[in-house]
Amino acid sequence: MMSREETNKNMISAFRVEKKREENSKQLVSRFMKRFKKSGVLIQAKKSLRRKRPLSRKLRIKAALRREELALSYKKLEKLGKE
Repeated sequence: MMSREETNKNMISAFRVEKKREENSKQLVSRFMKRFKKSGVLIQAKKSLRRKRPLSRKLRIKAALRREELALSYKKLEKLGKE
């Protein structure tokens, strides 16, 4: 069983926005949304919904070959003084 601290680490942290004295509800909601967007909670939640599939062996090899080709072309350009 998980301790309370472990569950809190896994949960998204909640925050509180209290209404100021001279503030209307529209301003309160906009202040809340601003803080919510800055916190990154929504992005983190959306990321946890989707699982990124690992690349297949063929695609990993293809990517490695491309990196090597690019490295060679950059070296050539550097020797020619174009980069």
